[in-house]
Amino acid sequence: DGVHRTIKMVDPDNRAAENRITPEMVRLLKAGQPVVVKSGSDRVEAATKLSNDGRILLYASRDSKMLGFNQLERARAVVADYNALLDRSRQLQLRFNMALFLGSLILVGLAVWAAILVADRIVNPIENLVSTAQRIANGDLSARVPQVGRDDEVGILARSFNSMTAQLETQTRNLLGANSQLRQRSDFIEAVLSGVTSGVLSLDTERRIRLINNAGSRMLEADQSQWAGEPLSSLAPELDSVADRAPAESVASVQIAGDVRTFAVKAVKADSGIVMTFGDITQQLLDQRRAAWSDVARRIAHEIRNPLTPIQLAAERLQRRFGAKLETDKERETFDGLTSTIVRQVGDLRRMVDEFSSFARMPKPLFRRENLADILKQSLFLSEVARPDINFIDTIDRVPVSLVCDRRQLSQAFANLLKNAGEAIDDRREEAGSDVTGTVRISLRRDGQDAIVIIADNGIGLPHDRDAIVEPYMTTRAGGTGLGLAIVKKIIEEHLGEMQFTDTEGGGATVQIRFRPDQLESLLDTGMKDVEAEGAQLPHNLTGITKKELSRGS
Repeated sequence: DGVHRTIKMVDPDNRAAENRITPEMVRLLKAGQPVVVKSGSDRVEAATKLSNDGRILLYASRDSKMLGFNQLERARAVVADYNALLDRSRQLQLRFNMALFLGSLILVGLAVWAAILVADRIVNPIENLVSTAQRIANGDLSARVPQVGRDDEVGILARSFNSMTAQLETQTRNLLGANSQLRQRSDFIEAVLSGVTSGVLSLDTERRIRLINNAGSRMLEADQSQWAGEPLSSLAPELDSVADRAPAESVASVQIAGDVRTFAVKAVKADSGIVMTFGDITQQLLDQRRAAWSDVARRIAHEIRNPLTPIQLAAERLQRRFGAKLETDKERETFDGLTSTIVRQVGDLRRMVDEFSSFARMPKPLFRRENLADILKQSLFLSEVARPDINFIDTIDRVPVSLVCDRRQLSQAFANLLKNAGEAIDDRREEAGSDVTGTVRISLRRDGQDAIVIIADNGIGLPHDRDAIVEPYMTTRAGGTGLGLAIVKKIIEEHLGEMQFTDTEGGGATVQIRFRPDQLESLLDTGMKDVEAEGAQLPHNLTGITKKELSRGS
Protein backbone atom coordinates (compact mmCIF):
# COMPACT_ATOMS: atom_id res chain seq x y z
CA ASP A 1 0.00 0.00 0.00
CA GLY A 2 2.98 2.30 -0.39
CA VAL A 3 3.96 2.08 3.31
CA HIS A 4 7.13 0.18 4.26
CA ARG A 5 6.34 -2.36 6.94
CA THR A 6 9.55 -4.01 7.95
CA ILE A 7 9.22 -7.26 9.82
CA LYS A 8 12.89 -7.86 10.48
CA MET A 9 15.92 -6.08 9.15
CA VAL A 10 19.61 -6.17 9.71
CA ASP A 11 20.76 -2.74 8.69
CA PRO A 12 24.51 -2.67 8.60
CA ASP A 13 24.74 0.58 6.61
CA ASN A 14 22.02 2.42 8.51
CA ARG A 15 19.85 3.34 5.45
CA ALA A 16 16.14 3.75 5.52
CA ALA A 17 13.95 1.31 3.67
CA GLU A 18 12.77 4.05 1.29
CA ASN A 19 16.34 4.38 0.05
CA ARG A 20 16.69 0.67 -0.51
CA ILE A 21 13.53 -0.19 -2.47
CA THR A 22 12.73 2.87 -4.53
CA PRO A 23 9.42 3.57 -6.29
CA GLU A 24 11.19 2.97 -9.62
CA MET A 25 12.10 -0.57 -8.60
CA VAL A 26 8.51 -1.22 -7.47
CA ARG A 27 7.21 0.07 -10.83
CA LEU A 28 9.57 -2.21 -12.77
CA LEU A 29 8.56 -5.24 -10.73
CA LYS A 30 4.86 -4.47 -11.23
CA ALA A 31 5.56 -4.05 -14.93
CA GLY A 32 6.63 -7.71 -15.00
CA GLN A 33 10.38 -7.58 -14.60
CA PRO A 34 11.30 -10.62 -12.40
CA VAL A 35 14.38 -9.15 -10.69
CA VAL A 36 15.52 -5.59 -10.44
CA VAL A 37 19.28 -5.25 -9.81
CA LYS A 38 20.85 -2.04 -8.66
CA SER A 39 24.65 -1.88 -8.62
CA GLY A 40 26.68 0.82 -6.95
CA SER A 41 30.29 1.47 -6.25
CA ASP A 42 30.21 -0.30 -2.92
CA ARG A 43 27.06 -2.38 -2.93
CA VAL A 44 25.00 -4.67 -5.06
CA GLU A 45 21.22 -4.70 -4.45
CA ALA A 46 18.38 -6.80 -5.84
CA ALA A 47 14.64 -7.09 -5.38
CA THR A 48 11.98 -9.51 -6.56
CA LYS A 49 8.34 -10.36 -5.93
CA LEU A 50 7.41 -13.09 -3.49
CA SER A 51 3.69 -13.02 -4.12
CA ASN A 52 1.63 -12.83 -7.27
CA ASP A 53 -0.11 -9.68 -6.22
CA GLY A 54 3.23 -7.95 -5.72
CA ARG A 55 2.50 -6.91 -2.20
CA ILE A 56 5.38 -8.91 -0.73
CA LEU A 57 8.89 -8.18 -1.98
CA LEU A 58 12.24 -9.73 -1.16
CA TYR A 59 15.17 -7.39 -1.00
CA ALA A 60 18.76 -8.39 -0.65
CA SER A 61 21.99 -6.46 -0.70
CA ARG A 62 25.62 -7.13 -0.28
CA ASP A 63 28.64 -5.03 0.26
CA SER A 64 30.92 -5.29 -2.73
CA LYS A 65 33.93 -4.79 -0.53
CA MET A 66 33.23 -8.09 1.09
CA LEU A 67 33.42 -9.84 -2.34
CA GLY A 68 36.96 -8.78 -3.04
CA PHE A 69 38.31 -6.81 -5.94
CA ASN A 70 39.38 -9.72 -8.11
CA GLN A 71 36.05 -11.45 -7.93
CA LEU A 72 34.21 -8.32 -8.88
CA GLU A 73 36.46 -7.62 -11.75
CA ARG A 74 36.21 -11.19 -12.81
CA ALA A 75 32.48 -11.05 -12.67
CA ARG A 76 32.54 -7.94 -14.72
CA ALA A 77 34.91 -9.54 -17.22
CA VAL A 78 32.63 -12.54 -17.46
CA VAL A 79 29.70 -10.25 -18.13
CA ALA A 80 31.72 -8.39 -20.71
CA ASP A 81 32.78 -11.63 -22.38
CA TYR A 82 29.19 -12.82 -22.38
CA ASN A 83 28.03 -9.60 -23.97
CA ALA A 84 30.85 -9.84 -26.54
CA LEU A 85 29.94 -13.43 -27.33
CA LEU A 86 26.31 -12.39 -27.60
CA ASP A 87 27.20 -9.63 -30.07
CA ARG A 88 29.43 -11.97 -32.07
CA SER A 89 26.73 -14.59 -32.25
CA ARG A 90 24.36 -11.98 -33.63
CA GLN A 91 26.91 -10.93 -36.22
CA LEU A 92 27.49 -14.55 -37.20
CA GLN A 93 23.76 -15.10 -37.49
CA LEU A 94 23.45 -11.98 -39.69
CA ARG A 95 26.33 -13.15 -41.90
CA PHE A 96 24.78 -16.59 -42.19
CA ASN A 97 21.49 -15.07 -43.16
CA MET A 98 23.19 -12.86 -45.74
CA ALA A 99 25.09 -15.81 -47.15
CA LEU A 100 21.93 -17.86 -47.25
CA PHE A 101 20.08 -15.00 -49.07
CA LEU A 102 22.86 -14.53 -51.59
CA GLY A 103 23.07 -18.26 -52.22
CA SER A 104 19.32 -18.45 -52.69
CA LEU A 105 19.43 -15.44 -55.03
CA ILE A 106 22.17 -17.04 -57.12
CA LEU A 107 20.21 -20.28 -57.31
CA VAL A 108 17.08 -18.40 -58.39
CA GLY A 109 19.09 -16.47 -61.01
CA LEU A 110 20.57 -19.66 -62.37
CA ALA A 111 17.10 -21.20 -62.49
CA VAL A 112 15.67 -18.17 -64.34
CA TRP A 113 18.58 -18.14 -66.80
CA ALA A 114 18.08 -21.82 -67.49
CA ALA A 115 14.33 -21.25 -67.91
CA ILE A 116 14.97 -18.40 -70.35
CA LEU A 117 17.29 -20.55 -72.41
CA VAL A 118 14.70 -23.29 -72.55
CA ALA A 119 11.88 -20.78 -73.27
CA ASP A 120 13.88 -19.13 -76.06
CA ARG A 121 14.44 -22.49 -77.63
CA ILE A 122 10.67 -23.08 -77.61
CA VAL A 123 9.26 -19.54 -78.05
CA ASN A 124 11.61 -18.09 -80.72
CA PRO A 125 10.40 -20.43 -83.48
CA ILE A 126 6.80 -19.68 -82.52
CA GLU A 127 7.49 -15.93 -82.57
CA ASN A 128 9.10 -16.27 -85.99
CA LEU A 129 6.06 -18.20 -87.14
CA VAL A 130 3.69 -15.54 -85.80
CA SER A 131 5.63 -12.62 -87.34
CA THR A 132 5.85 -14.43 -90.67
CA ALA A 133 2.11 -15.13 -90.58
CA GLN A 134 1.46 -11.42 -89.94
CA ARG A 135 3.63 -10.45 -92.94
CA ILE A 136 1.71 -12.91 -95.10
CA ALA A 137 -1.58 -11.52 -93.78
CA ASN A 138 -0.40 -8.04 -94.88
CA GLY A 139 0.20 -9.35 -98.40
CA ASP A 140 3.90 -10.26 -98.33
CA LEU A 141 3.72 -13.81 -99.66
CA SER A 142 7.51 -13.99 -100.01
CA ALA A 143 7.95 -14.17 -96.22
CA ARG A 144 9.41 -17.41 -94.87
CA VAL A 145 10.03 -18.81 -91.39
CA PRO A 146 13.81 -19.12 -90.66
CA GLN A 147 14.75 -22.78 -90.89
CA VAL A 148 15.02 -24.52 -87.54
CA GLY A 149 17.73 -27.18 -87.48
CA ARG A 150 15.88 -29.76 -85.46
CA ASP A 151 13.40 -32.53 -86.07
CA ASP A 152 10.91 -31.85 -83.29
CA GLU A 153 7.34 -30.67 -83.74
CA VAL A 154 8.34 -27.00 -84.06
CA GLY A 155 10.79 -27.76 -86.87
CA ILE A 156 8.23 -29.85 -88.74
CA LEU A 157 5.67 -27.05 -88.31
CA ALA A 158 8.11 -24.41 -89.66
CA ARG A 159 8.98 -26.50 -92.74
CA SER A 160 5.30 -27.25 -93.42
CA PHE A 161 4.44 -23.56 -93.05
CA ASN A 162 7.17 -22.54 -95.52
CA SER A 163 5.97 -25.15 -97.99
CA MET A 164 2.39 -23.93 -97.67
CA THR A 165 3.48 -20.30 -98.13
CA ALA A 166 5.50 -21.12 -101.23
CA GLN A 167 2.53 -22.96 -102.72
CA LEU A 168 0.24 -20.07 -101.84
CA GLU A 169 2.63 -17.56 -103.46
CA THR A 170 2.73 -19.61 -106.65
CA GLN A 171 -1.05 -19.93 -106.81
CA THR A 172 -1.53 -16.24 -106.07
CA ARG A 173 0.93 -15.30 -108.81
CA ASN A 174 -0.99 -17.50 -111.23
CA LEU A 175 -4.28 -15.97 -110.14
CA LEU A 176 -2.91 -12.45 -110.54
CA GLY A 177 -1.69 -13.33 -114.01
CA ALA A 178 -5.07 -14.77 -114.95
CA ASN A 179 -6.82 -11.76 -113.42
CA SER A 180 -4.56 -9.42 -115.39
CA GLN A 181 -5.41 -11.27 -118.59
CA LEU A 182 -9.12 -11.10 -117.75
CA ARG A 183 -8.81 -7.38 -117.00
CA GLN A 184 -7.03 -6.80 -120.30
CA ARG A 185 -9.71 -8.76 -122.14
CA SER A 186 -12.42 -6.88 -120.26
CA ASP A 187 -10.80 -3.54 -121.11
CA PHE A 188 -10.50 -4.62 -124.72
CA ILE A 189 -14.15 -5.70 -124.82
CA GLU A 190 -15.25 -2.46 -123.13
CA ALA A 191 -13.15 -0.43 -125.58
CA VAL A 192 -14.72 -2.30 -128.48
CA LEU A 193 -18.23 -1.94 -127.06
CA SER A 194 -17.71 1.75 -126.31
CA GLY A 195 -16.76 2.30 -129.94
CA VAL A 196 -19.75 0.39 -131.26
CA THR A 197 -22.61 2.65 -132.29
CA SER A 198 -25.18 -0.08 -131.68
CA GLY A 199 -26.47 -0.86 -128.21
CA VAL A 200 -25.32 -4.12 -126.61
CA LEU A 201 -27.09 -5.82 -123.69
CA SER A 202 -25.81 -8.86 -121.82
CA LEU A 203 -28.45 -10.78 -119.88
CA ASP A 204 -28.16 -13.73 -117.51
CA THR A 205 -30.37 -16.81 -117.63
CA GLU A 206 -33.10 -14.94 -115.73
CA ARG A 207 -32.90 -12.03 -118.20
CA ARG A 208 -31.33 -9.70 -115.68
CA ILE A 209 -29.02 -7.00 -117.00
CA ARG A 210 -25.34 -7.81 -116.55
CA LEU A 211 -23.77 -5.32 -118.96
CA ILE A 212 -24.89 -2.47 -121.15
CA ASN A 213 -22.48 -0.44 -123.30
CA ASN A 214 -22.35 3.34 -123.59
CA ALA A 215 -24.35 3.47 -126.81
CA GLY A 216 -27.10 1.33 -125.27
CA SER A 217 -27.15 3.52 -122.15
CA ARG A 218 -27.61 6.61 -124.30
CA MET A 219 -30.36 5.03 -126.41
CA LEU A 220 -32.30 3.72 -123.43
CA GLU A 221 -31.36 6.69 -121.19
CA ALA A 222 -30.32 4.18 -118.52
CA ASP A 223 -27.41 4.28 -116.09
CA GLN A 224 -25.30 1.10 -116.08
CA SER A 225 -24.66 1.22 -112.32
CA GLN A 226 -28.35 1.79 -111.62
CA TRP A 227 -29.76 -1.00 -113.82
CA ALA A 228 -27.09 -3.67 -113.27
CA GLY A 229 -28.80 -6.74 -111.84
CA GLU A 230 -32.31 -5.47 -112.63
CA PRO A 231 -34.68 -7.38 -114.93
CA LEU A 232 -34.86 -6.18 -118.52
CA SER A 233 -38.65 -6.04 -118.30
CA SER A 234 -38.34 -3.14 -115.85
CA LEU A 235 -36.17 -1.12 -118.25
CA ALA A 236 -37.65 -1.98 -121.66
CA PRO A 237 -40.54 -4.48 -121.75
CA GLU A 238 -40.53 -4.35 -125.56
CA LEU A 239 -36.93 -5.59 -125.69
CA ASP A 240 -37.74 -8.23 -123.09
CA SER A 241 -40.45 -9.65 -125.37
CA VAL A 242 -37.84 -9.98 -128.15
CA ALA A 243 -35.41 -11.70 -125.74
CA ASP A 244 -38.20 -14.13 -124.87
CA ARG A 245 -38.13 -15.35 -128.47
CA ALA A 246 -34.33 -15.58 -128.75
CA PRO A 247 -32.76 -16.28 -131.12
CA ALA A 248 -34.79 -13.69 -132.99
CA GLU A 249 -34.59 -10.48 -135.04
CA SER A 250 -37.33 -7.92 -134.80
CA VAL A 251 -38.26 -4.24 -134.93
CA ALA A 252 -39.55 -2.91 -131.61
CA SER A 253 -41.11 0.41 -130.70
CA VAL A 254 -39.74 1.39 -127.27
CA GLN A 255 -41.19 4.21 -125.21
CA ILE A 256 -38.41 6.20 -123.53
CA ALA A 257 -39.11 9.30 -121.44
CA GLY A 258 -42.47 9.80 -123.17
CA ASP A 259 -40.93 9.48 -126.63
CA VAL A 260 -41.46 6.44 -128.88
CA ARG A 261 -38.33 5.19 -130.64
CA THR A 262 -37.97 2.39 -133.14
CA PHE A 263 -35.17 -0.13 -132.57
CA ALA A 264 -33.87 -2.90 -134.80
CA VAL A 265 -33.21 -5.70 -132.28
CA LYS A 266 -31.33 -8.98 -132.55
CA ALA A 267 -31.23 -11.48 -129.66
CA VAL A 268 -28.78 -14.40 -129.56
CA LYS A 269 -28.61 -17.12 -126.92
CA ALA A 270 -25.29 -17.79 -125.19
CA ASP A 271 -24.17 -20.36 -122.65
CA SER A 272 -24.63 -18.00 -119.71
CA GLY A 273 -27.62 -16.03 -120.95
CA ILE A 274 -28.67 -13.81 -123.86
CA VAL A 275 -26.79 -11.15 -125.81
CA MET A 276 -28.89 -8.47 -127.47
CA THR A 277 -27.81 -5.87 -130.03
CA PHE A 278 -30.09 -3.03 -131.04
CA GLY A 279 -29.89 0.17 -133.04
CA ASP A 280 -32.07 3.25 -133.15
CA ILE A 281 -33.59 3.41 -136.63
CA THR A 282 -36.16 6.08 -135.76
CA GLN A 283 -34.40 8.80 -137.72
CA GLN A 284 -33.64 6.37 -140.54
CA LEU A 285 -37.32 5.52 -140.87
CA LEU A 286 -38.21 9.20 -140.75
CA ASP A 287 -35.67 9.94 -143.45
CA GLN A 288 -37.01 7.11 -145.57
CA ARG A 289 -40.57 8.30 -145.01
CA ARG A 290 -39.57 11.87 -145.83
CA ALA A 291 -37.78 10.72 -148.95
CA ALA A 292 -40.84 8.72 -149.96
CA TRP A 293 -43.08 11.73 -149.37
CA SER A 294 -40.68 13.91 -151.33
CA ASP A 295 -40.89 11.50 -154.24
CA VAL A 296 -44.69 11.43 -153.97
CA ALA A 297 -44.81 15.23 -153.81
CA ARG A 298 -42.55 15.50 -156.85
CA ARG A 299 -44.75 13.10 -158.81
CA ILE A 300 -47.95 14.84 -157.71
CA ALA A 301 -46.55 18.25 -158.60
CA HIS A 302 -45.43 16.97 -161.97
CA GLU A 303 -48.72 15.24 -162.77
CA ILE A 304 -51.02 18.00 -161.54
CA ARG A 305 -49.13 21.09 -162.73
CA ASN A 306 -49.46 20.17 -166.41
CA PRO A 307 -53.29 20.15 -166.67
CA LEU A 308 -53.79 23.14 -164.33
CA THR A 309 -52.71 25.79 -166.83
CA PRO A 310 -55.03 24.58 -169.66
CA ILE A 311 -57.95 24.35 -167.24
CA GLN A 312 -57.34 27.88 -165.96
CA LEU A 313 -56.89 29.27 -169.47
CA ALA A 314 -60.02 27.47 -170.70
CA ALA A 315 -62.11 28.82 -167.85
CA GLU A 316 -60.86 32.37 -168.35
CA ARG A 317 -61.50 32.11 -172.10
CA LEU A 318 -65.02 30.81 -171.53
CA GLN A 319 -65.62 33.68 -169.17
CA ARG A 320 -64.40 36.31 -171.65
CA ARG A 321 -66.01 34.86 -174.77
CA PHE A 322 -69.34 33.48 -173.69
CA GLY A 323 -70.08 35.49 -170.57
CA ALA A 324 -71.38 38.50 -172.46
CA LYS A 325 -73.55 36.39 -174.83
CA LEU A 326 -75.85 35.08 -172.15
CA GLU A 327 -79.29 36.58 -172.36
CA THR A 328 -80.31 37.05 -168.75
CA ASP A 329 -78.41 38.53 -165.81
CA LYS A 330 -79.07 35.45 -163.74
CA GLU A 331 -77.48 33.22 -166.32
CA ARG A 332 -74.48 35.55 -166.61
CA GLU A 333 -74.14 35.66 -162.82
CA THR A 334 -74.28 31.84 -162.60
CA PHE A 335 -71.79 31.48 -165.45
CA ASP A 336 -69.37 33.98 -163.92
CA GLY A 337 -69.64 32.25 -160.54
CA LEU A 338 -68.88 28.84 -162.03
CA THR A 339 -65.92 30.03 -164.09
CA SER A 340 -64.57 32.06 -161.17
CA THR A 341 -64.83 28.99 -158.97
CA ILE A 342 -62.84 27.01 -161.54
CA VAL A 343 -60.18 29.71 -161.72
CA ARG A 344 -60.02 30.07 -157.93
CA GLN A 345 -59.80 26.33 -157.33
CA VAL A 346 -57.12 26.04 -159.98
CA GLY A 347 -55.18 28.77 -158.14
CA ASP A 348 -55.54 26.86 -154.88
CA LEU A 349 -54.35 23.71 -156.58
CA ARG A 350 -51.41 25.63 -158.08
CA ARG A 351 -50.40 26.92 -154.63
CA MET A 352 -50.67 23.41 -153.24
CA VAL A 353 -48.52 22.09 -156.08
CA ASP A 354 -45.98 24.83 -155.37
CA GLU A 355 -45.83 23.65 -151.76
CA PHE A 356 -45.36 20.08 -152.96
CA SER A 357 -42.53 21.25 -155.17
CA SER A 358 -41.02 23.30 -152.39
CA PHE A 359 -41.04 20.27 -150.07
CA ALA A 360 -39.75 17.90 -152.73
CA ARG A 361 -36.97 20.20 -153.96
CA MET A 362 -35.71 21.91 -150.79
CA PRO A 363 -32.53 23.68 -151.88
CA LYS A 364 -29.28 22.93 -150.09
CA PRO A 365 -28.70 25.61 -147.43
CA LEU A 366 -25.99 28.19 -148.03
CA PHE A 367 -24.35 28.75 -144.66
CA ARG A 368 -23.13 32.23 -143.80
CA ARG A 369 -22.49 34.07 -140.57
CA GLU A 370 -25.67 35.96 -139.64
CA ASN A 371 -27.22 37.73 -136.67
CA LEU A 372 -29.99 35.44 -135.37
CA ALA A 373 -31.71 38.27 -133.54
CA ASP A 374 -31.89 40.28 -136.77
CA ILE A 375 -33.44 37.33 -138.66
CA LEU A 376 -36.03 36.80 -135.95
CA LYS A 377 -36.92 40.51 -135.79
CA GLN A 378 -37.46 40.66 -139.54
CA SER A 379 -39.80 37.64 -139.43
CA LEU A 380 -41.64 39.22 -136.51
CA PHE A 381 -41.93 42.52 -138.39
CA LEU A 382 -43.51 40.80 -141.40
CA SER A 383 -45.97 38.93 -139.14
CA GLU A 384 -46.98 42.16 -137.38
CA VAL A 385 -47.79 43.68 -140.77
CA ALA A 386 -49.73 40.65 -141.97
CA ARG A 387 -51.68 40.12 -138.70
CA PRO A 388 -52.44 43.45 -137.03
CA ASP A 389 -55.21 41.73 -135.02
CA ILE A 390 -52.64 39.80 -132.97
CA ASN A 391 -50.50 41.24 -130.20
CA PHE A 392 -46.87 40.24 -130.81
CA ILE A 393 -44.70 40.61 -127.69
CA ASP A 394 -40.97 40.85 -128.35
CA THR A 395 -38.57 39.72 -125.58
CA ILE A 396 -35.58 39.21 -127.85
CA ASP A 397 -32.24 39.89 -126.19
CA ARG A 398 -30.54 42.98 -127.55
CA VAL A 399 -27.15 41.25 -127.53
CA PRO A 400 -26.32 40.07 -131.10
CA VAL A 401 -26.29 36.28 -131.50
CA SER A 402 -23.87 35.24 -134.22
CA LEU A 403 -24.98 32.07 -135.99
CA VAL A 404 -23.76 30.26 -139.10
CA CYS A 405 -26.99 29.60 -141.05
CA ASP A 406 -28.98 30.04 -144.23
CA ARG A 407 -30.80 33.32 -143.64
CA ARG A 408 -33.53 32.67 -146.22
CA GLN A 409 -34.41 29.21 -144.88
CA LEU A 410 -34.45 30.31 -141.24
CA SER A 411 -36.67 33.26 -142.17
CA GLN A 412 -39.01 30.82 -143.92
CA ALA A 413 -39.06 28.56 -140.85
CA PHE A 414 -39.80 31.42 -138.43
CA ALA A 415 -42.46 32.80 -140.77
CA ASN A 416 -44.19 29.40 -140.92
CA LEU A 417 -44.17 29.08 -137.12
CA LEU A 418 -45.58 32.59 -136.65
CA LYS A 419 -48.19 31.89 -139.36
CA ASN A 420 -49.20 28.64 -137.55
CA ALA A 421 -49.47 30.58 -134.28
CA GLY A 422 -51.84 33.06 -135.92
CA GLU A 423 -53.94 30.27 -137.44
CA ALA A 424 -54.12 28.53 -134.03
CA ILE A 425 -55.48 31.75 -132.53
CA ASP A 426 -58.07 31.94 -135.35
CA ASP A 427 -59.14 28.35 -134.62
CA ARG A 428 -59.60 29.22 -130.95
CA ARG A 429 -61.66 32.25 -131.86
CA GLU A 430 -63.92 30.10 -134.04
CA GLU A 431 -64.23 27.47 -131.34
CA ALA A 432 -64.96 29.96 -128.55
CA GLY A 433 -67.43 31.89 -130.64
CA SER A 434 -66.17 35.21 -129.33
CA ASP A 435 -63.29 37.57 -129.77
CA VAL A 436 -60.13 36.25 -128.17
CA THR A 437 -57.20 38.57 -127.67
CA GLY A 438 -54.51 36.84 -129.66
CA THR A 439 -51.03 36.99 -128.15
CA VAL A 440 -47.80 35.61 -129.53
CA ARG A 441 -44.62 35.87 -127.46
CA ILE A 442 -41.24 35.63 -129.16
CA SER A 443 -38.02 35.39 -127.18
CA LEU A 444 -34.36 34.76 -127.91
CA ARG A 445 -31.94 33.96 -125.11
CA ARG A 446 -28.62 32.33 -124.43
CA ASP A 447 -28.21 29.03 -122.59
CA GLY A 448 -24.47 28.69 -122.18
CA GLN A 449 -23.10 28.39 -125.73
CA ASP A 450 -26.53 27.50 -127.16
CA ALA A 451 -29.09 29.93 -128.59
CA ILE A 452 -32.77 29.25 -127.83
CA VAL A 453 -35.74 30.69 -129.76
CA ILE A 454 -39.18 30.36 -128.12
CA ILE A 455 -42.49 31.15 -129.85
CA ALA A 456 -45.58 30.80 -127.64
CA ASP A 457 -49.20 31.53 -128.53
CA ASN A 458 -52.55 31.35 -126.76
CA GLY A 459 -54.28 29.54 -129.59
CA ILE A 460 -56.18 26.28 -129.69
CA GLY A 461 -53.19 24.25 -128.51
CA LEU A 462 -51.49 21.07 -129.64
CA PRO A 463 -53.27 17.88 -130.73
CA HIS A 464 -53.04 14.71 -128.65
CA ASP A 465 -50.52 13.11 -131.01
CA ARG A 466 -48.18 16.09 -130.98
CA ASP A 467 -45.19 14.16 -132.27
CA ALA A 468 -46.93 13.49 -135.59
CA ILE A 469 -47.60 17.15 -136.47
CA VAL A 470 -44.16 17.47 -138.08
CA GLU A 471 -44.82 14.51 -140.38
CA PRO A 472 -45.48 15.36 -144.05
CA TYR A 473 -49.16 15.81 -144.98
CA MET A 474 -50.18 15.74 -141.29
CA THR A 475 -52.49 18.68 -140.61
CA THR A 476 -55.24 19.55 -138.13
CA ARG A 477 -56.81 22.31 -140.21
CA ALA A 478 -59.21 21.98 -143.13
CA GLY A 479 -57.53 22.90 -146.37
CA GLY A 480 -54.01 22.53 -144.95
CA THR A 481 -51.39 20.59 -146.86
CA GLY A 482 -49.49 19.39 -143.78
CA LEU A 483 -46.16 20.49 -145.24
CA GLY A 484 -45.49 23.66 -143.24
CA LEU A 485 -44.10 22.09 -140.06
CA ALA A 486 -42.44 19.33 -142.05
CA ILE A 487 -40.48 21.98 -143.96
CA VAL A 488 -39.67 23.79 -140.70
CA LYS A 489 -38.41 20.57 -139.10
CA LYS A 490 -36.25 19.81 -142.13
CA ILE A 491 -34.72 23.29 -142.04
CA ILE A 492 -34.01 23.08 -138.29
CA GLU A 493 -32.42 19.63 -138.67
CA GLU A 494 -30.19 20.87 -141.50
CA HIS A 495 -29.05 23.60 -139.09
CA LEU A 496 -28.21 20.90 -136.45
CA GLY A 497 -30.95 22.25 -134.21
CA GLU A 498 -33.63 20.69 -132.04
CA MET A 499 -37.34 21.58 -132.05
CA GLN A 500 -39.66 20.75 -129.17
CA PHE A 501 -43.41 21.35 -128.76
CA THR A 502 -45.01 21.90 -125.35
CA ASP A 503 -48.25 23.31 -123.97
CA THR A 504 -48.44 26.97 -123.00
CA GLU A 505 -49.60 27.71 -119.48
CA GLY A 506 -53.19 28.96 -119.70
CA GLY A 507 -53.76 27.38 -123.13
CA GLY A 508 -51.93 27.42 -126.41
CA ALA A 509 -48.76 25.94 -127.85
CA THR A 510 -45.07 26.68 -127.37
CA VAL A 511 -42.29 25.72 -129.75
CA GLN A 512 -38.69 25.85 -128.57
CA ILE A 513 -35.79 25.73 -131.00
CA ARG A 514 -32.24 25.19 -129.79
CA PHE A 515 -29.27 26.09 -132.00
CA ARG A 516 -25.65 25.16 -131.25
CA PRO A 517 -23.43 27.84 -132.79
CA ASP A 518 -20.18 26.01 -132.02
CA GLN A 519 -21.29 23.00 -134.11
CA LEU A 520 -22.50 25.19 -136.99
CA GLU A 521 -19.08 26.85 -137.34
CA SER A 522 -17.83 23.84 -139.30
CA LEU A 523 -20.62 24.37 -141.91
CA LEU A 524 -19.51 27.89 -142.83
CA ASP A 525 -18.83 28.08 -146.57
CA THR A 526 -15.16 28.48 -147.48
CA GLY A 527 -15.92 31.39 -149.74
CA MET A 528 -17.79 33.20 -146.99
CA LYS A 529 -14.83 32.73 -144.64
CA ASP A 530 -12.66 34.57 -147.18
CA VAL A 531 -15.24 37.33 -147.53
CA GLU A 532 -15.50 37.75 -143.76
CA ALA A 533 -11.71 37.81 -143.48
CA GLU A 534 -11.69 40.80 -145.92
CA GLY A 535 -14.28 42.60 -143.77
CA ALA A 536 -17.14 42.43 -146.26
CA GLN A 537 -20.66 42.96 -144.95
CA LEU A 538 -23.86 41.70 -146.51
CA PRO A 539 -26.96 43.90 -146.11
CA HIS A 540 -29.84 41.70 -144.91
CA ASN A 541 -31.99 44.08 -142.85
CA LEU A 542 -35.35 45.56 -143.70
CA THR A 543 -35.11 48.56 -141.38
CA GLY A 544 -35.61 50.94 -144.29
CA ILE A 545 -38.93 49.38 -145.32
CA THR A 546 -42.04 50.63 -143.56
CA LYS A 547 -45.19 48.66 -142.69
CA LYS A 548 -47.15 50.86 -145.10
CA GLU A 549 -44.88 49.91 -148.00
CA LEU A 550 -45.15 46.23 -147.09
CA SER A 551 -48.93 46.46 -146.90
CA ARG A 552 -48.96 47.92 -150.42
CA GLY A 553 -46.90 44.97 -151.61
CA SER A 554 -43.83 47.11 -152.30
